[in-house]
Amino acid sequence: MKALVVFESFFGNTEKIANAVAGGLAARGEVTVRKVADLRPEELKTFDLVVVGSPTRGFQPSDGTKALLKALPAGTLQGVKVAAFDTRMDVKEVNNAFLTFMEKIFGYAAEPIGRALVKAGGTLVGKPQGYFVHGSEGPLWDGELERAAAWGEQLVG
Repeated sequence: MKALVVFESFFGNTEKIANAVAGGLAARGEVTVRKVADLRPEELKTFDLVVVGSPTRGFQPSDGTKALLKALPAGTLQGVKVAAFDTRMDVKEVNNAFLTFMEKIFGYAAEPIGRALVKAGGTLVGKPQGYFVHGSEGPLWDGELERAAAWGEQLVG
């Protein structure tokens, strides 16, 4: 199996999760980890599995991730397994009524990433995942790297 984990990261948390997912995937094949900015959309179809991760920014994927997904013509990922993840703060930890309301309406980045990958022809192989950071910049919650590695294993197990 040839897998790609592609991500965008601002404070390093999403990159750490991407590398942990890649570590979980590595037990079953060749894994490449790339930043969104370093990837051409046509490269995605050369992989058996594509995992896309983004920080949640304004209750949606980051701008670079959205641009990558928007650039994928329908059918680009035909026959490719796909999965999505995000990093996010827990609105309960912040205890802000407005953010809690917005989260209920808009959710987080992983779900729209997953939908965009399927729209491009991919086959979703795992439920989109979210990994928690403290506040908006992190650090990651304890145990999130281990959880991400286990999810990577599940994607190919």
